[in-house]
Parts: sequence; structure tokens; C-alpha cells
Amino acid sequence: MTEAPGACARIRLDKWLWHARLAKTRTLAQALVSAGHLRINGQRCDRPGRSIGPGDVLTVRSAAGVRVVRVLDCGTRRGPASEAATLFSDLSSPVPAAAQEPLE
Repeated sequence: MTEAPGACARIRLDKWLWHARLAKTRTLAQALVSAGHLRINGQRCDRPGRSIGPGDVLTVRSAAGVRVVRVLDCGTRRGPASEAATLFSDLSSPVPAAAQEPLE
């Protein structure tokens, strides 16, 4: 049985972060994960090659703040921002930038 275009079972975490435009490059995505700044379904992850798929919830901590997203699709390429936005739903509550505490 063949999968529909755009459908996937699993994809590497670093590749998905790059496809979804949560990281500017794959190298930066790998560094983000390796540094321990990411959780998958509440579990800390430090392996960029870990597989993720639709339904997984990622918590990403960066200098810009903490972002929580649910993976909706794996994607097949790093396309335009409008295409990347279809790969996840943002579960983070909108907090004004001035009210956020600085991350260490």
C-alpha cells in the first residue's frame, strides 16, 4: 500500500525542525537537540536522529523563549514558510515579549 503525498510515518528530529523552519539550518537543529534544549512528549531528547511523527508534542527552548508544538505532518522538503506552517500546530500560549523571563 502506498502513502499519500505528504504523508509520513516518521522523520529525523533535526530534519523536521529544519523543514518546519524552527531552525535555520540542519546543523543548528542538531546543535539545539544535542544541547538538550528539546523535549518530545515531555521526555528530554539529546539525539538529533530520533524519529518523530504526527501526534508528537515538542517543547523547544531557545533564546527567543519556549515554544510548544504538535507535529501534524513530516513534510517532504524545506519549502516556503506557508508550507512549513502546515507541519505543526502551535500550542504555546501567546505571551507578550516584555513579560517573558530571560532564558539561561
